[in-house]
Amino acid sequence: MKVYHGSYIEIKQIDLLQCEPYRDFGRGFYVTKLKEQAEFWAKRKNRYKNNGFVTEFEFYYSELVTRNCKTKQFETYSEEWLDFVVLNRNDKIPAPAHDYDIVEGPVADDKVQNRIVYYLNGRISKTDFLEELKWHEETHQICFCTVASLVFLKYIDQKQVLFLSYIGEPVVEKLVIDFGFDEQTAGDKFFSSRIFSKLADPETKLYEADWKEIYQLLLNELKL
Repeated sequence: MKVYHGSYIEIKQIDLLQCEPYRDFGRGFYVTKLKEQAEFWAKRKNRYKNNGFVTEFEFYYSELVTRNCKTKQFETYSEEWLDFVVLNRNDKIPAPAHDYDIVEGPVADDKVQNRIVYYLNGRISKTDFLEELKWHEETHQICFCTVASLVFLKYIDQKQVLFLSYIGEPVVEKLVIDFGFDEQTAGDKFFSSRIFSKLADPETKLYEADWKEIYQLLLNELKL
């Protein structure tokens, strides 16, 4: 699953010690599946009077079931979510306030935070507050709370993505022209090849090569 982090700079290396404490789900690295929300965060947090930066990551969500990772998910605003956010935002108790590796759920944005203050001051009941939240627009966040959880998050190099598109399109087209494959077959041969696996590995820097060189390597691999 592709997720996004909005900040004033691009984030390639995550340092949890640099993350702010006493957030909705505690100290951690926050991302969202909603790109427009990350863009809003980027503009809000920028320090250089620009639009900030949205960093893209791949969240290997399906692998959570195979690892010993403790997660918590709030499907929507709820009484449990409210109690959890209030607990984590309470700077009078030692952090962290929970032992989850990853927490996912809605965001307590400015409007919601103001109402939380009203609730804590007794100016609005919990029942009325939760009723108001039923009409709140969709928000989403995932907090990676521990170092162990970061193994499920991989930085997406936009330069690499761009180069892969420049290489993939002409390579597939050339297979169609030279060997009469239909586009689906040509694409399958390329994207399932060992050479594509090397291209997708940023450590090889192979994606910076000319597409004709990649095409020749592919022909050698496929013995065409």
